[in-house]
Amino acid sequence: MPDYGDYVFIYDKEGNEYACPMKAIKGQVKKVDKLTEEEKKKCLNMGEVSDVFSTGG
Repeated sequence: MPDYGDYVFIYDKEGNEYACPMKAIKGQVKKVDKLTEEEKKKCLNMGEVSDVFSTGG
């Protein structure tokens, strides 16, 4: 099971947070708009994840 430390947290221009597996990110990335499309597919939008938990599904 992945550990919290296995992810890097990066942001888009609007301040949305994304959790991306470190092994999926090629290099040191600070912003979502710098990710390739392939890298973006492997990231989780934390706003969407928290919405699921707060609404129950």
